[in-house]
Amino acid sequence: MADGIVDVLNDKRAAAREAAYSAPIEELNPARASLFRDDAMWPIFERLRAEAPVHYTPDSNYGPFWSITRYNDIMAVDSNHQVFSSAKGIALSPKAAQGFRDPNNTATNFIAMDPPRHDAQRKTVSPALSPHALSLMAPLIRERAGRILDSLPIGESFDWVDLVSKELTTMTLATLFDFPFEERRKLTRWSDAMTTPPGFGGPVANLQELRETMAECFGYFTELWNQRVNAEPAGDLISMLAHGEDTRNMTMAEFHANVGLLIIGGNDTTRNTISGSVLALNQNPDQYAKLRANPDLIPSMVSETIRWQTPLAHMSRTATQDFEMGGKTIKAGDKVVMWYVSGNRDATVIEDPDSYIIDRPRPRQHMSFGFGIHRCVGNRLAELQLTIIWEEIMKRFPDIQLQAEPRRSYSIFVKGYEDMQVVLPARI
Repeated sequence: MADGIVDVLNDKRAAAREAAYSAPIEELNPARASLFRDDAMWPIFERLRAEAPVHYTPDSNYGPFWSITRYNDIMAVDSNHQVFSSAKGIALSPKAAQGFRDPNNTATNFIAMDPPRHDAQRKTVSPALSPHALSLMAPLIRERAGRILDSLPIGESFDWVDLVSKELTTMTLATLFDFPFEERRKLTRWSDAMTTPPGFGGPVANLQELRETMAECFGYFTELWNQRVNAEPAGDLISMLAHGEDTRNMTMAEFHANVGLLIIGGNDTTRNTISGSVLALNQNPDQYAKLRANPDLIPSMVSETIRWQTPLAHMSRTATQDFEMGGKTIKAGDKVVMWYVSGNRDATVIEDPDSYIIDRPRPRQHMSFGFGIHRCVGNRLAELQLTIIWEEIMKRFPDIQLQAEPRRSYSIFVKGYEDMQVVLPARI
């Protein structure tokens, strides 16, 4: 990475550390999208882990909430769905968005459900992501990855996020939905609209545009549902939901909620880890050299990147009863936020967690996929896409050179990148 970029990074980190440690601990609020956009949240989580691992924020743009920042505490919350329910939402929602929602619409997706409904709906779509299904999909992903990489320019700057990360993951998502392939970038736009606040770099500028974009998305998927429900059952996600015993009678609102989950889960997370791998290797040239010397480290590098990147910064739960944790009393009805991004940097569990080490002894020891009944259903597909794209990269390019600090997403949920300018100096 260029020396100028490193200097900027060091200055930003120093300023973020000073701000995090000069404020009273009770005033710390990690739920600020600007912190994630500026990559400035790390000192706040470091201090919370050390001084207040169970921390209450009485008010914020997302309302009051508890922050859980240590690895083992996060695991305890994530694994206890009886006390920490998903039924009232799985992510902090801005107050403005809360006012935007129809209070009469209580439909939700399966990740925002508790058993037994959660288990039945998750089971309906799981076959599309089974080891057998992925083994059939792998050659197609590899062919597409090669085609994408072979189309990239040599010796000139381009946006890796757009031309590689978005393109590969959107192709895969279109296949899972059996979505019209030539219109696949609609999925990207809809996903970005759902995860980026209006007016902060996403595809919509205001709430009205968001309403119109979501109406377009859900109208499109309603048509696909109607087509699939009247056809023979098939192996795509929409057909599975339309014909599944536990899902075929769901309301359209509930179907739309599941569509939103599947679009975001199948798009943002993997694409941002693909981009994150380029950033991590540029920030750690010794690890890039290690990878070049031994491409067999790709699977380990993939897992380390998923930890280091943590593409979803948090998930939230709602306490169903009073609960003691870390000497604090979480009251029934309180919102509880599991900061995966912090747990993945917990030095009491992960050795040297701030370092990017592609040959760690236990690279899959991370919480980016969650724990318990809500562990990411598509985790193996994410690993597969990342592994394949890097296997194909290593066959073609001796180096990917980052040209500037990437533009990060303005979001406390999706920890990602909007733009990442790189140059490929040569082909192998």
